[in-house]
Amino acid sequence: MHAGSSLELRVPPVAVVATAALYMWLLARWTPGLEWGGYWRLGTAVLLLVTGIVIAVAGVLEFRRVRTTVNPTTPQAASSMVRSGIYRHTRNPMYLGMLLGLAAWAVWLASPAAFAVLPVFLLYLNRFQIEPEERILAGLFAGEFDAYRRSVRRWL
Repeated sequence: MHAGSSLELRVPPVAVVATAALYMWLLARWTPGLEWGGYWRLGTAVLLLVTGIVIAVAGVLEFRRVRTTVNPTTPQAASSMVRSGIYRHTRNPMYLGMLLGLAAWAVWLASPAAFAVLPVFLLYLNRFQIEPEERILAGLFAGEFDAYRRSVRRWL
């Protein structure tokens, strides 16, 4: 870790999602909402949520298949680079799934203020989770990770 990194890899991403979801709910209660009809809103929220779950689970299953750690607070325990399955399309399918889940929640809440939490979540995750993970993976898997980083995007 480097200077000013007291939050790096400290807060499990699931806790960050739960905190973001709580803030979104509070903002939705305290600010005006959108008038967006039931079926469209429900359908969009369900589509985003199911897509997020499928993407995140695909990431977990691929980690399990190659028998490497899924624990986001200990990336140094990774036993192998995962470049197969969903990881051919995104370097962070589990985090992408979480983001889509939060987007589903924002749609369901029908609150512009709730949507404002999404970029904050993304910025936090990039700075305090993904960047430190990538530094560690670059150290563990050197050239292999560098080639992967050049060929597959962080999010999409």
